[in-house]
Amino acid sequence: MAYGKRVIVSVMILLIGLTPLSIFAGGGQEETASPLEGERVDLEGESIDMAILGIGGWLPSSLAVEMSPLFAEYAKERFGYDAEFTFQESPFSSLFQKAATSLASRSQEFNIIISDSQWLGAFAEPGWIVPLNDVIANSEVLSELEWYDPIVEEAYMTYPDGSEKRWGLPQEADTQVLFIRLDLFEDPAEQDAFEAEYGYELPVTFEDWEDIDFEQYTDVADFFTRPEDDLYGTAYQYSKEYDFFTMAYYPYIWSGGGEIWDAESGDVWGILNTPENADALEELVDMQQYMPDGVNNYGISQIVDGFTSGRLATAIQWAAMGGAMIPESMEGQVAIVPPPGRRLDNGDIRRIWSLGGQPWVINAFNDAAHMQVALDFIDWWYLEETQLEFARRGGNPALASVLNSPGFEDIQPWFRGFKYMLTGERSRDFWHEPTYAEMLAVQQAAFTGYATGEIDSAQEALDRAAREQQRILNEAGRTDTPPPAN
Repeated sequence: MAYGKRVIVSVMILLIGLTPLSIFAGGGQEETASPLEGERVDLEGESIDMAILGIGGWLPSSLAVEMSPLFAEYAKERFGYDAEFTFQESPFSSLFQKAATSLASRSQEFNIIISDSQWLGAFAEPGWIVPLNDVIANSEVLSELEWYDPIVEEAYMTYPDGSEKRWGLPQEADTQVLFIRLDLFEDPAEQDAFEAEYGYELPVTFEDWEDIDFEQYTDVADFFTRPEDDLYGTAYQYSKEYDFFTMAYYPYIWSGGGEIWDAESGDVWGILNTPENADALEELVDMQQYMPDGVNNYGISQIVDGFTSGRLATAIQWAAMGGAMIPESMEGQVAIVPPPGRRLDNGDIRRIWSLGGQPWVINAFNDAAHMQVALDFIDWWYLEETQLEFARRGGNPALASVLNSPGFEDIQPWFRGFKYMLTGERSRDFWHEPTYAEMLAVQQAAFTGYATGEIDSAQEALDRAAREQQRILNEAGRTDTPPPAN
């Protein structure tokens, strides 16, 4: 999350005075022990008000509360209590600060939080959220779940990476996909003109796009860039806000075989700032010639506006935005296909794109009643019928039984592309470190500095980011290697 050191310091100040026992026990231990240990709290006849904190303007987050009346019916029928949910929201760029400030004060203002996956470490280390291993083991529902791919558990549930410790559960999974306009791509005149200019057929079908590399995608973007008609080949999210630029850039690194750090040693220097990664950054920024003016400020909503207004022939976007990317006026005119990758020497395509999505985390400071309702809600959320309803309303589930069910790919037009990309071979998460926010802010500034011309070269931008991130991780004790001198 792209915020400055002031936020981190302010949150840490709130921790001063908490004893290690109170921090790691999660506070209110006597009250919360029973439900977390599998001993049910009897709430029959009671009315419980619950609050969820989520992402503003993000459909999957809002669906959590929109669907809560269905949970209220379930809870009344099964457990005999009434539950009402309210939803508080904040943009991506300020959600962590809002959640962390509340949790650091040991408040149960937000009983359940929709977190970004990279925040698990920052929430878990101070004891702000409930460790879920025992919760999962004690639940008849959660203990039987099978996720669609191991990346679900690795990205949305686990901290530290590679450990068996679980802190979150996927509220929604998400992947990057490519949206294309069929009115252009299925036009025979466009197809003939493209083949005449580039010597191969314009990719149209899902299967066509499975074999498209970055160089060919550049051809497609070039072909459809017609400023005189206010039409452009593509658009990426180059904004400095939150993680937007980073999520667009990492696929160019990973698909080319590069890495962003050594997760085992905690080192960044010499790994992020390689010449090959610098070439990848140059390649990404060079794509701006096929995009509208002002693309350096493009985030999620600008991509939606550009595509739905007819200014973009294609667009890289999160699958979760499928409903916004395909309004009623464009139904049947848009295809969702795999994004491009890097062609290997053997002719295969390696595509590794950024993983999106958010996990649920449970406030460790809930009293016994709110903790019980939170656990009941999470159990209900992962019932197969609930997950199918989530899918019908536009959410992206992660259960194997749901994604593999007959007709799943027909529920939403983006589900085939989402499912195709939801594997560890095609999507990747990064950094569940407590220092995530500092590290992200550093590289967002460096990467966008190069894109806007404030930094002269891609190599200089990567050197700046790598040096600062090495310092951050060294000072945090994550690596023994100090950063190199300037």
